[in-house]
Amino acid sequence: MTYFFSKKAIPNYSVWVITLLSSYVMKISDLGKTKEQVYYLLLEAFVWFVLGVLLTGLIQVGLERLTEKKSLIIKTGYLFLLMILASVIFNFIFWPIIDLLHEYFIKRPSYHGKFATRVFNWLNWFIWFVCFTAFNLYREVKEAKIKNIALEASLKESQLNTLKAQINPHFMFNSLNNIRGLMLEDVSKAREMLTSLSETLRYALTQNTINAISLEEELEIVKKYVDISKIQFEDRLHFETLIDEAALTVQIPPMLIQMLIENAIKHGISNLKQGGKILLKAKVNHEELCIEVKNSGVLKVDENSTQLGIQNIKKRLDLLYDKKATFSLKEVRDEVVATIKIPLI
Repeated sequence: MTYFFSKKAIPNYSVWVITLLSSYVMKISDLGKTKEQVYYLLLEAFVWFVLGVLLTGLIQVGLERLTEKKSLIIKTGYLFLLMILASVIFNFIFWPIIDLLHEYFIKRPSYHGKFATRVFNWLNWFIWFVCFTAFNLYREVKEAKIKNIALEASLKESQLNTLKAQINPHFMFNSLNNIRGLMLEDVSKAREMLTSLSETLRYALTQNTINAISLEEELEIVKKYVDISKIQFEDRLHFETLIDEAALTVQIPPMLIQMLIENAIKHGISNLKQGGKILLKAKVNHEELCIEVKNSGVLKVDENSTQLGIQNIKKRLDLLYDKKATFSLKEVRDEVVATIKIPLI
């Protein structure tokens, strides 16, 4: 019922008002202007309007439910099938009833049986079909544009937040200072860490133009980020992975896991004098990808924290997967567990 009070029904109402108005003005002028005839034709027009809106509304609602996430060709096939069904109902159920009423009250054969009138009624269907299709295409294009803009903005925000975390003076000072100290001990290792820092920053800059990347590629940059962090935390940071081989090729939003690892290090390991462990797990289970990041520590929200990273993750998952992906963050036995589930179909 909500359909008939929504914007989706506007083309439906408009087409039937326009076509029936022109049709019944002609009928009234042709049949005469006695009160009985006029009243009957007005009543008939109202009945046709209700039936027409009801049937076409059912087509529209049925089409949306049957063809959700289907291709345009399949949608068109369903549309024609539903229109044929509705036309059969019109021809063999509604018209005969109206014909009987017409002949009883007007004492004249019904217009509906004439070829010209049937062509006119089929024309009504065609006009409605064109208006309905045009309106739906316009709405889908508009929604797709809005969604793409929101995704781009979200991805840009994620990129900026990642850069902010990586190039803030404290992070850069510690990383470069640690690399400088490492040069006195192991020049080859220091060069490797400098390369990792460069590639991590480049990754944040270049991934703003895409919405998906393979989990394997994301893991490569995560490892570089952890390696850089280990220069500062040394033995205080233990990082382990448990990755299902089937999950490596699954496409995920870029910087998704990296942001989880950043949060684990920043809000977990860095607050523990003895350090702690981060365990990253990913597996494919029941047609969904499950990503879990578990770190030592407690779930404590800083009063000054805006939780931009967490909000960004939730927003991007909702936009990319139509709210079918889930994200949870909870504390379990002195560990913080972040879990993301992404549908594969």
